[in-house]
Amino acid sequence: MSTIAILAGDGIGPEVMEQAKKVLHCVADKYQFPITLKEYDVGGCAIDNHGVALPQSTIDGCEQSDAILFGSVGGPKWTHLPPTEQPERASLLGLRGHFGLFCNMRPASLQQAMSQLSPLRADISAQGFDILVMRELTGGIYFGEPKGRKDAGTEQEAAYDTMIYSRKEISRIAHLAFQAAQKRRKKVISVDKANVLASSILWREVTEEVAKQYPDVSLEHMYVDNAAMQLVKDPAQFDVMLCSNLFGDILSDICAMITGSMGLLPSASLNEQGFGMYEPAGGTAPDIAGQNIANPIAQILSAALMLRFSLNQDEAATAVENAVAKALDAGHLTRDLLPAEKANTALSTSEMGDIICQFINAEQGS
Repeated sequence: MSTIAILAGDGIGPEVMEQAKKVLHCVADKYQFPITLKEYDVGGCAIDNHGVALPQSTIDGCEQSDAILFGSVGGPKWTHLPPTEQPERASLLGLRGHFGLFCNMRPASLQQAMSQLSPLRADISAQGFDILVMRELTGGIYFGEPKGRKDAGTEQEAAYDTMIYSRKEISRIAHLAFQAAQKRRKKVISVDKANVLASSILWREVTEEVAKQYPDVSLEHMYVDNAAMQLVKDPAQFDVMLCSNLFGDILSDICAMITGSMGLLPSASLNEQGFGMYEPAGGTAPDIAGQNIANPIAQILSAALMLRFSLNQDEAATAVENAVAKALDAGHLTRDLLPAEKANTALSTSEMGDIICQFINAEQGS
């Protein structure tokens, strides 16, 4: 029996999570493996119910689970709080730090059926792309100390953050990037700013040392500013992108946007023991929350990643991914994937979940 902690969060989180739960029950029934889903508060709703964005009861529930399926957190209701108490920082950084989720995997591919959605020039999007961003998630400038402010209220007032990386932090994410590349197209592009930053010089040195253990994988270094330009100019050249926390945060969002929709992209965050938290790339979209029109695919594909990496249910994961692809190819689209003149043909959030379950059940297999 696999136990999954469900942290639906705020905004559209509960709506799209409902469809991911529906799909999980569907594949669990089809492929005959038992799962238990247990729900816990996180983010803004946790602040409302418990006074903090990441209550101890939620941490305890996650510790007793085999994986975390995370929704989205935050919204205008909680922006008045101090930054460290706001839903995004308090819950996401808290969970990443508590569970040591150092490896963030963000796949971004442009499916043929969706090529018209990409903001890239048509001749570029027609080439398609399949990129995996491997982002170091618990180090770098987001966690480095010291950080803070000084000389408040004076002309000398300043704020500061520290970008720091250890050899161990770089090495462990680099190993996973090369291992991922071995299962893909055997190419790693490591992103840094070694012409300016001392931490990037070490990043490049350690990555080159790790690369020697993977002779079947090619390694290329690319400055982060050039990487951003190349993603727009020729995204097909990328296979696995190895990034620090800050650079990965920015570049993975570029990858997401050039696919045409944030609503299609999942992510996985893993620790050294293989425990993972899985979440969609997009946000809470409070402007459409409660309307049953949000795209649930990113949440559903996050559940597929969970099936593969935490529950060792590869066949079920593939079935979910295939069902999503078939639904899109058949023209079953939510509003975000359609031009304004075709908005009246859009599926609702729940209808998209139902369609994906239908394709799963139609899949040949056990």
